Amino acid sequence: MAIKKMDYIWFNGQLVEWDKATIHVLSHAVHYGSSFFEGIRCYATPEGTAIFRLTPHIRRLFESARIYRTEIPYTQEEVIAAVKMTVQANRLESGYIRPVVYRGFGGLGVDPSPCPVEVAVATIEWGKYLGAEAMEKGVDVCVSSWNRFAPNTLPSLSKAGGNYLNSQLVKMEALADGYSEGIVLDVYGNVSEGSGENLFLVRDGIVYTPPMGASILEGITRDTVMRLIREQGGEIRQQTIPREMLYIADELFFTGTAAEVTPIRSVDRMVIGNGARGSLTTAVQSAFFAIVQGEREDRYGWMEYVHM
Repeated sequence: MAIKKMDYIWFNGQLVEWDKATIHVLSHAVHYGSSFFEGIRCYATPEGTAIFRLTPHIRRLFESARIYRTEIPYTQEEVIAAVKMTVQANRLESGYIRPVVYRGFGGLGVDPSPCPVEVAVATIEWGKYLGAEAMEKGVDVCVSSWNRFAPNTLPSLSKAGGNYLNSQLVKMEALADGYSEGIVLDVYGNVSEGSGENLFLVRDGIVYTPPMGASILEGITRDTVMRLIREQGGEIRQQTIPREMLYIADELFFTGTAAEVTPIRSVDRMVIGNGARGSLTTAVQSAFFAIVQGEREDRYGWMEYVHM
């Protein structure tokens, strides 16, 4: 997807023109993947632009960096303010926000400590990640030949740039084989997640989702959806899911900042349920979009407003 330039990027403490927000070719992140990022959405609501769960996203950004012994040279409150400032400066009513922390130029070895920690916030206009039609009709996915990394190799709870080399392999393979997305298994052969989304499975009215021990990212939209399911009286179980359970599910759907709540129509050419968006998926979608679009009371305080 082509990105349309906006006016400003918040770059190491100040707003700079889009084309001037550059890094050195010898930055540590370029060579070793030493970066940490978040994907955050803002939505147009009747009360103005609102950012979805901004504070938890920035908290996770700091936690991702901490796991890699990286100290961000700003407070969480300062980065939150930077996000709002960037949205305001670009007059973004609805779109995508990308805060990123990375190791810059300072040394060229595996040890990142000589390299400065730099921070940027960009915003872009962005529609539905897997396509607008997918929100209703669902997407066709495959089980990837690539696995998620084993425990004690790479920390899956850190949203680190280097981790996404694995995700790129999953996504490119899926697209090359004619699918929209891939589902990844963990090192033990159980279901983990999508290349950049968490996964939910519905069978006999019970909702299942892989646990954090399945090498998943602890998704913020995942947490949101679990709360909405419980709010509607649904039963949800975080437990190990064998691969074959995908094929006999009544419903499957992805969640994520980019994917929001996207139904899955088929896995490995096997139709899920009746091949259409299921009733529980529909109910979760409706509740989610009603909140983020300001159509129902935000009782959880998930939306943080930005005044233009």
